Amino acid sequence: MPYVTSVEKIGIKKGIEQGIQQGIQQGIQQGRRQGVLEAIELGLTVKFGARGLRLLPEIRGLKELDRLEMVKEAIKATDDLKEIEELLKA
Repeated sequence: MPYVTSVEKIGIKKGIEQGIQQGIQQGIQQGRRQGVLEAIELGLTVKFGARGLRLLPEIRGLKELDRLEMVKEAIKATDDLKEIEELLKA
């Protein structure tokens, strides 16, 4: 077994802590994204029915949480499905 100095142990411990923190942040982001996608699906269903749901594959392809939030807010603000479609093209 190789000898590990106290400085190396501290470095290893900090590396592990950073890895855990990054994992937690990624989990939080994925959870938020999933929640926004569910809200979008519900909004499309309630406001536009099957016509709105046909946009879901394109919406699910959006990676940025900010863009997904914009889509969610647009669904709340408009009764015109074309506005949502235009937002997706931008």
